[in-house]
Amino acid sequence: MKTRFLLPNKLKKIGWFLLIPSTILGLFVIFKEFKFKFLEIKVFTISSGGTAPWDSTHFFGFEKENITGTICGVFFLLGALMVAFSREENEDEFISKTRLESLLWATIINYLILLFCFIFFYEFGFMYVMIFNMFTILILFIIRFHYVLNRSSKLLQHEK
Repeated sequence: MKTRFLLPNKLKKIGWFLLIPSTILGLFVIFKEFKFKFLEIKVFTISSGGTAPWDSTHFFGFEKENITGTICGVFFLLGALMVAFSREENEDEFISKTRLESLLWATIINYLILLFCFIFFYEFGFMYVMIFNMFTILILFIIRFHYVLNRSSKLLQHEK
């Protein structure tokens, strides 16, 4: 089966190469406030200096920022997108169905988690929830999709 919007299979390895280190570094950036000092540079910003974009003190300018978290987030997203949406070696109807069901499952679980967090997290804690929520749907999709594929391949091997 030919799916139009999937990436080539060879990008999956590159995706894992980006995803794993950026996940580890991202956890250090978030929980240990880790930053590389050499990544403190002037960057173009659309909005900065406020707690919300409309509360900003500077619009469309250059600010000195540490971009460790930015680079980590970009590499995580690129890696996760490559892993999640690269074609499998033998892409067939079962894999397409599994991909669609996994994406639906990940979306539902992601929004149930978000609903829970809307009710029980407030103030600055909710900001961390939203940061994690940007990445959760891809993580859930990757975990479930590969779990189902792995489980089905083990069942096929067992039947032989």
